[in-house]
Amino acid sequence: MITVTEVTATAGALKRLSDEGVSIWLDDLSRKRIESGNLAELVDTKNVVGVTTNPSIFQAAIGSGEGYEQQLADLAVRKVTVEEAVRMMTTADVRAAADILRPVYDATGGQDGRVSIEVDPRLAHNTEATIAEAKQLSWLVDRPNVMIKIPATKAGLPAITEVIGEGISVNVTLIFSLERYREVMDAYLAGLEKAQAAGIDLATIHSVASFFVSRVDSEIDKRLTALGTDEALALKGKAALANARLAYEVYEEVFSGDRWTALAGAQANKQRPLWASTGVKDPSYKDTLYVDELVAPGTVNTMPEATLNATADHGDIHGDTVTGGYAQARADLDAVERLGISYDVVVKQLEDEGVAKFEVAWQDLLDAVAKSLSSKGVDGE
Repeated sequence: MITVTEVTATAGALKRLSDEGVSIWLDDLSRKRIESGNLAELVDTKNVVGVTTNPSIFQAAIGSGEGYEQQLADLAVRKVTVEEAVRMMTTADVRAAADILRPVYDATGGQDGRVSIEVDPRLAHNTEATIAEAKQLSWLVDRPNVMIKIPATKAGLPAITEVIGEGISVNVTLIFSLERYREVMDAYLAGLEKAQAAGIDLATIHSVASFFVSRVDSEIDKRLTALGTDEALALKGKAALANARLAYEVYEEVFSGDRWTALAGAQANKQRPLWASTGVKDPSYKDTLYVDELVAPGTVNTMPEATLNATADHGDIHGDTVTGGYAQARADLDAVERLGISYDVVVKQLEDEGVAKFEVAWQDLLDAVAKSLSSKGVDGE
């Protein structure tokens, strides 16, 4: 039984974060979390107003088998393909989570209460297949508060435009560079214009752009450590925050321009920046670093549960920590570049690795489900 005092104590920093205009989304989902009531509890007590998933999250959840035994047995009896089984399980979880979050969706006019599900990561470089998969996932989940995740690869950009143009809300994922982020926002605006031309109510379309944070520090810090100079070591832990802050500056610029103004007049929604990969990778950094230092209105921070709990316990939320720091952010990234660490090389590497990691996780999930289906099929004969 959670007391009012306990809720107040744990929710203090999280409430302050929400009050600053940051939507708190949970970067995790599993059947156990849904059926135990844990997700509903996080919504009630920890200001969680959305959920994000990715292939790695589903691989960890379904790969464990916990909570999926009966559905796996039923699917085995039906002799479905492994890929169909995976999609039946993942969309069932997303549908159930969307139902739990539906009151939030209704209360916020569709801005929050969102649950994201990603297209098959093996399609990241295939535009037409990504579009088809996104439409299929939207149909399978069949909830107004689902968001379809599309990676921000070159092939993903036209897919974003087409899917938004169909009136489907999109979470654009795996954004690492400022240049690619501009292209993502352009793809979103083009999608809105396409939807408007088709007579779709723009107020019903929402989108977030998932800008990855901690992985930038992980890669650049590794290179700074290899250099080993005092100047290089002094820059550790600065690149990711600088990159994210400059992304917010770009967001402010794009969503105050003439092109946006015309769409805003048709009740379009801004594509909010979402801070992804916000769990610190370096244990020497404060575990709430990418929450405390990325507070800005109209953003989303999707946190793994450990980061959510750490923020509730000792987060230092003290107002906007983004918009006043653009000059310093540019100086920090320039300093890294002067040391011979190429920003363009790093962000390209991170995008390639991001897609590859999700492909591996998806294949591991397929393999685990194939093994389960096979064993249950044999057992049932």
